[in-house]
Amino acid sequence: MTDASLTGRKVAFLVATEGIEQVELTEPWKAVQEAGGEPVLISTRPGSVQAFDHLDKADTFEVDVVVDHASPSEYAALVLPGGVANPDALRTSLSAVKFVQQFAASVRPIAAICHAPWTLAEADVLGGRRMTSWPSLATDLRNAGADWVDEEVVVDRNGPGPLITSRKPDDLPAFTGALLEALA
Repeated sequence: MTDASLTGRKVAFLVATEGIEQVELTEPWKAVQEAGGEPVLISTRPGSVQAFDHLDKADTFEVDVVVDHASPSEYAALVLPGGVANPDALRTSLSAVKFVQQFAASVRPIAAICHAPWTLAEADVLGGRRMTSWPSLATDLRNAGADWVDEEVVVDRNGPGPLITSRKPDDLPAFTGALLEALA
């Protein structure tokens, strides 16, 4: 399904160098492509990144842009895939946190699934936002000012741009649907 409104629009997928939950990267990526958008893999270092299928190594993916050279204004949306190690590493990268902060100040959507909201907490952009995540992050996200709920997908519009969050890979159909709707 191609949506002319996404044709040629870039969507940033920000990841660390390893620990990305593969399906949480590939399913939204595929949805953006099928809707006519251009997914762009942004990471903290050049080369390739290592995805995982839960705790087992999966595929590697080539980085398109290093976050130090990425401008949030070039992208229609930001997707933050989960995996435990991925957002834990991202939140220690000053460049990645700054990129997220700049993106959060815009009116464009941010979509984060599973453990990915840890990066949003580090960027200090969750105050007053309603959201969900993997359940073990609930206390961290509440401490960061979020109203955490246990739902398949939450679309919060209490900030400059929509914040789309989901809990886990089983929520991917609702997550990708909400992302595409926000981009339409």
